[in-house]
Amino acid sequence: MQRRNFNTLLTAVSLALSLAAPAASAAWPDGKPISIVVPYAPGGTADALARLIAQHLGPKLATSVVVVNKAGASGIIGAQAVAQATPDGFTVLYDATPLSINPHLQKMPFDPEKDLIPVTQVGVTPMLLTVPKSSPYASGQELMKAAKAAPGKLTFGSGGQGTVQYMAPELMNQSAGVSMLHIPYKSGGLAITATLAGEVDMGFFNLPAISGHVKSGLVKALAITSAQRNPLFPDVPTVAEVIGKPYESYEWNGVFLPRGTPVEIVNRLNAALREVLVTPEIKTKFDSLGSRIVASSPEDFRKYLTAESGRWAATVKAAGIKKE
Repeated sequence: MQRRNFNTLLTAVSLALSLAAPAASAAWPDGKPISIVVPYAPGGTADALARLIAQHLGPKLATSVVVVNKAGASGIIGAQAVAQATPDGFTVLYDATPLSINPHLQKMPFDPEKDLIPVTQVGVTPMLLTVPKSSPYASGQELMKAAKAAPGKLTFGSGGQGTVQYMAPELMNQSAGVSMLHIPYKSGGLAITATLAGEVDMGFFNLPAISGHVKSGLVKALAITSAQRNPLFPDVPTVAEVIGKPYESYEWNGVFLPRGTPVEIVNRLNAALREVLVTPEIKTKFDSLGSRIVASSPEDFRKYLTAESGRWAATVKAAGIKKE
């Protein structure tokens, strides 16, 4: 008799829990604060855009949305924190291209493909191939000619392992059939400073970070990594135009949730973000940065990430870079 009562109680508890889970998902966020983790230092492009989006997302979801910076290890520390967070929709990751690159360069403490759910690709930002103002090269073609004439002599700076500043030039070099020496710095900002000072021959930097220096004449922009020329720099040719072969590379931004987050929460956050991304203020800000809004579905974002991962895996392999 006692066993029967226990089984009845267990069944009742299981039923209650199964009914409560969808109810909680449907009520999310129910006024509880949401944290958006940016795995990079304050002041960068990802941080600035995450904060702008958070300002609009809070009212849309009728709750407070706070941006938390957890920088380190090229974004791995912050991304890992979200991957291991409770999958209840209250801890969100706002990440960028290094998430697609890092798994091919080093052993990861988590699996981005399995442990994170893509919610939406926010947008993409192209980079400018820049050289110091004192550089003898006035065009991308001149730079490529010099690189072919002296393999491994010209240098390019980056923010270090895992950054698109490192991989995008490697991809260009492979496409163009040239070889340049990579000089890593501890941050993208230091790599920009090195380019300004002429410590390296060139660097790839996203438009928000480098545009001011180009316009002030401190560096020269020889090419842009997007498929088409950018309205902010209409006279700067694409890398594809310079090397005469297909080329396209961006710094992407996107939103993720931990594995196990209920699909209802994933879909609601996706819908809210896509509504936010079409507001005039957001569009104006993206346009001013030279960025393009994507606002994709979770499935389309997953497909994009798969393609990105494959491309960077091939780039790393072709460059002979050993996994750490």
